Amino acid sequence: MLVGAVVLAVSLRIPPGDPAFYGATLALAAVWVVGALASGPLRLGRVGRDDGPRPVLAPLLVGLALAGVFVVGALLVRELPVLGDQVRHVLGFAAEGPLALVLAVTVVNGVAEELFFRGAVYAAAPRAPIVVATVANVAAVVASGNLMLGFAAAVLAVVVGLQRRATGGVLAPAITHVTWSSVMLLALPQVFG
Repeated sequence: MLVGAVVLAVSLRIPPGDPAFYGATLALAAVWVVGALASGPLRLGRVGRDDGPRPVLAPLLVGLALAGVFVVGALLVRELPVLGDQVRHVLGFAAEGPLALVLAVTVVNGVAEELFFRGAVYAAAPRAPIVVATVANVAAVVASGNLMLGFAAAVLAVVVGLQRRATGGVLAPAITHVTWSSVMLLALPQVFG
């Protein structure tokens, strides 16, 4: 987790438009994936019974709904200079790079983060795994120095933590995270533009 926090902090200090950003964020994904795989087997999870279907539609809808809440919140945040500036800093990476590449990095990192925090960290917590995984996730993100990313990580981590508990695996959290972050990537530049 410490290595991931450092790599995230370094990647967010790279100027927007610098190609090194993509290498740094892919290195971050690698840190999360290696940490997750080193912890042991990861389960995808199912709806209901052990032989139930894989969770796909509900996590997609949850990701869209959560993104909608964040877009409405962004309308307020953009009016607060300190908070709006933190969001604008992160959005600078989206504005300066090819959208397809930024979207690919967003998707890869969303999946990798869920493998680590809702996979490895969640499974390793003997008590209160949602709380433990959420605190670990937020701590890694806040180390980047961006409090708005920390707030977003906290809200998202609680939602996907509940999905992890309900489904017993990482598929639902990964789908929700990727859906939410993809919508944020596409919608927030319009709100802050």
